[in-house]
Amino acid sequence: MPITKSAKKALRQSLKRRVLNLRKKRKIKALKKEIKSLISKKKIEEAKKLLPKIYKALDKAAKTNVIKKNKAKRLKSKIAKMLSGAPK
Repeated sequence: MPITKSAKKALRQSLKRRVLNLRKKRKIKALKKEIKSLISKKKIEEAKKLLPKIYKALDKAAKTNVIKKNKAKRLKSKIAKMLSGAPK
């Protein structure tokens, strides 16, 4: 356990940041899962409406260094590719 005042504050900060980071990661994961399920059910239009939401979540996570920026770009590309290659 931390002893100094600054170490105690650092612990509080890291715990708060951990919660926020996990929340962002879970949101990305849930949106990816939802888009994949919509594509598998051939609901392409609904999946396309969800695309800006996942782009926004990925960009925010990359901006705050929750995920690396190239991972965000790679995931956005992968999702767009899934949508464009999906049968209509």
